[in-house]
Amino acid sequence: MTGAVRRGQYPRRARLKGGRKPSFFLFCKDALHAPLRPASEARNSSRSRMTDPAIQREPIFNIPVVIVVMLAVMALIHAARVLALSPAQDNEVLWLFAFDPVRYGGALPDGAIPGGFGAKIWSFVTYAFLHATWTHLGVNAIWFLAFGSAVARRFGTARFLFFFAVTAAAGALAHLLAFGGQDAPVIGASAAISGTMAAAMRFAFQRGGPLSFRRAGEDGYRVPALPLMGALREPSVIVFLSVWFGLNFLFGLWSTPLTGDNEVLAWQAHIGGFLAGFLMFSWFDPPPDFQQSDESFATRH
Repeated sequence: MTGAVRRGQYPRRARLKGGRKPSFFLFCKDALHAPLRPASEARNSSRSRMTDPAIQREPIFNIPVVIVVMLAVMALIHAARVLALSPAQDNEVLWLFAFDPVRYGGALPDGAIPGGFGAKIWSFVTYAFLHATWTHLGVNAIWFLAFGSAVARRFGTARFLFFFAVTAAAGALAHLLAFGGQDAPVIGASAAISGTMAAAMRFAFQRGGPLSFRRAGEDGYRVPALPLMGALREPSVIVFLSVWFGLNFLFGLWSTPLTGDNEVLAWQAHIGGFLAGFLMFSWFDPPPDFQQSDESFATRH
């Protein structure tokens, strides 16, 4: 979640014809009646099954490198703040890199706010790399792995990084419009993560897409995207939009933090990042014949 901070899921058992459960005796019978094959032919058959891309096993982990690196950077930053900095030094970091509307026409004079004019620019993005607690970072990491990975596979590294920065800035802008010049600093990556959720809605439910009933492997991340108005008429997208906006408004009204900590949910920033990701998707989406330079950029273990 993006938090406004206050300083001070078994495979189904297979059955044989006639509904009989497979048994050791049936398998032995099949083996006895099977024609014998030369050992070399058996080895070649086994090797071809292993190299046939249609039946290769999916890796346990298939996460784009850019996602892994960004999460590692966020974790290292938080660890440094928690383990190496004093409360006063951490407060200075928040003044420098958190997004705070008070910088833009607030009651405090410019000289009283660390960072000066530069912080007015970089804090539109840098706030997304700061988190209030490990729980806050962990919740954001789960959603970033799920939706950010899908969008990163489609966009490629450079486009994805630019997309992350733009949606983070859109979330900060929405927060600024909501709070004017108040001292209401905001930190967390979920405005940009909300943008990746919105971007995924433009292609994930398409036939063969990653959230469709008939997935097409890696090609599922490059299915033709829905046009904007077409997406707004797609039932699955409408349901997702209704649930997403409904939850954000509810948590905004109740001011209930999802992370169980004392920070307030900055739902306005979520909406700003989501709208930017949904409306600006086509600006970042590669053309169908675009060949990414880093198609093998997934970590496989």
